[in-house]
Amino acid sequence: MILAAGRGTRMRELTDNCPKPLLKVTEKSLIEYHIEALSAAGIKRIIINTAYLGYMLEEALGDGSRWGVEIQYSHEQALGLETAGGIIHALPLLGEEPFIVVNGDVWSDYNFTQLNLDKNQLAKLVLVDNPAHNLEGDFGIDADMLLSVSALPRYTFSGISLYHPSFFDGLNTGFLPLREPIQKGLEKGCISGEYYSGDWQDIGTPERLLALQKQLKPD
Repeated sequence: MILAAGRGTRMRELTDNCPKPLLKVTEKSLIEYHIEALSAAGIKRIIINTAYLGYMLEEALGDGSRWGVEIQYSHEQALGLETAGGIIHALPLLGEEPFIVVNGDVWSDYNFTQLNLDKNQLAKLVLVDNPAHNLEGDFGIDADMLLSVSALPRYTFSGISLYHPSFFDGLNTGFLPLREPIQKGLEKGCISGEYYSGDWQDIGTPERLLALQKQLKPD
């Protein structure tokens, strides 16, 4: 599942008339990089949630056949349902097996084939080195490879994760941030963590978008 329902307020005016995942980096949009990487990893069915200007995503990406995948869309209300709410809303499309979730506004060279759910765990979050805008980090990984708020060092959640559908059991539908099921998962000890040292960038501002553009297509 690619999360593409956000408003992208930090990117205005670029996102006033364009969903943030459709912003171009060189010749492709941010979301196209994800679709290519997921397809290369052997994933054949992708769910994309939409809200703000969602029709533009569907018009631009179609059914996914040009990448050798099948794309289905999970449409939300105009303001979206937040991350967990959007995932829960899309569960009927996601099936009964573990599924990958990736934020539509990040860029990375992460290889999705290496993402596996550990035994007896219901979720795995990929963590990366802390960028300048999140120097304190979000989570650590303890000696048992479980996600932890107290283990050091602390890393940043990359927006790349893997969930078993039952991770969201008992949660209400509607607007719901991801921090709520994560907090419950931490208490149950059912979330593992994976540290990734490769290239990862949160494309949350026009400046970061420009920096990625220069990196991928130097002058």
